[in-house]
Amino acid sequence: MPRNEPTEGTESWDGEGSARRRKAARYAVPVAVGAVAAATIGLVPAFAGSGSPDLPKISAQDLIAKMAKSDVQQLSGTVKVSTDLGLPSLPGGAGAFGGGQGGDGGSAGPQSKLMELASGTHTLRVAADGPEKQRVSILDKAAEYSLVHNGNEVWGYDSGSNTAFHHTAPGNGAHDKRHAPDELPPGLKNATPQDLAKRALQAAGDTTSVTVDGTAKVAGRDAYQLLIKPKQSASTVGSIRVAVDAEKGVPLKFTLTPKSGGAAAVDVGYTSVDFAKPAASTFSFTPPKGAKVVDGGAADAKAHRPHGKDGAAPGDMKGAQDMGGLNVLGKGWTSIATVKGEGSGLPSGKGKDTSKDKGAAGGPAAFLDSIGDTVHGSFGSGKVFSTRLVNALVTDKGTLYVGAVDKQALIDAANAAK
Repeated sequence: MPRNEPTEGTESWDGEGSARRRKAARYAVPVAVGAVAAATIGLVPAFAGSGSPDLPKISAQDLIAKMAKSDVQQLSGTVKVSTDLGLPSLPGGAGAFGGGQGGDGGSAGPQSKLMELASGTHTLRVAADGPEKQRVSILDKAAEYSLVHNGNEVWGYDSGSNTAFHHTAPGNGAHDKRHAPDELPPGLKNATPQDLAKRALQAAGDTTSVTVDGTAKVAGRDAYQLLIKPKQSASTVGSIRVAVDAEKGVPLKFTLTPKSGGAAAVDVGYTSVDFAKPAASTFSFTPPKGAKVVDGGAADAKAHRPHGKDGAAPGDMKGAQDMGGLNVLGKGWTSIATVKGEGSGLPSGKGKDTSKDKGAAGGPAAFLDSIGDTVHGSFGSGKVFSTRLVNALVTDKGTLYVGAVDKQALIDAANAAK
């Protein structure tokens, strides 16, 4: 059966490539789903149908153009999200992002609930009707969490605790398109295959190889596989595969595999999808009788807003530098975020915090020692904390270096900045 041979597409990101990138932002339907942490995240056969379909050959640049021209605004479906960042477990059995009720509305607040997507496997039901209406439901064995965006209104509801979170974006209501989408809590537009693919393509440039690598069946639909690989050797990202609907040009699946190999670190894909207009009732929400309602208010919007000062978007260099001493070193896949410290770094774990016990009784310092590696350089010494994708260095002076880069890249950055 004929297959699409890998076709180099890096040339499509030069010259007119910047215009293509601007157009690419249009194809992602902003379905309201949770963020995958840091994400900062090979196409596994979990959703494969009857094998690789026989499709006409297409170059990487033509497939990207097809995505950019896609005008899909309405869809509904089921999404499976699997995240394996290799995060350590905290003492007491909680995950590194475990449980807890944040200050954003308790169990119904978007932040506390959506962080659960940072690990494990979850099933979501999603729906969208243009930029003003989205809904996502996180399905659990005994409960369901729903996040509904309709105009300038955002509702979160946790059926387990019968608690609702309500937030109204500032502006002139549902018709003020300047404000409503931007005031959504982070995570509302960050973890569908469309949104993740858009972020990956925006990062593509002379540091990236983009090719077409065969075809696949995803959610019963024919799709091309777009393969994205960093050219920078210090990146911890091995590859990103995006399954693109052959007819609609919509990304159906996003899979990020670390350079170290093994299972995907982030795997997000539709198991079923329908491009018909969802019923209007899908985006209506009224708190059930007896539900506790927590009002997020206008002030809460600033706390959740996924932008830096002056409205700078995430990844924007100037905006990052303005955020409380945060600075970004390097470019592309090996960018490193750094926050200058004042004083000492993390406790060493030596002294009164140390215990002979092997468990949580050893205290937080002993726990940090157990998961971090001590490193040295001309900058001094520090601890490196590693996941399968993101690594962080905290120096003895308290300065933080973090990125999807290997340990040596962090040490080199610290040495250069000393």
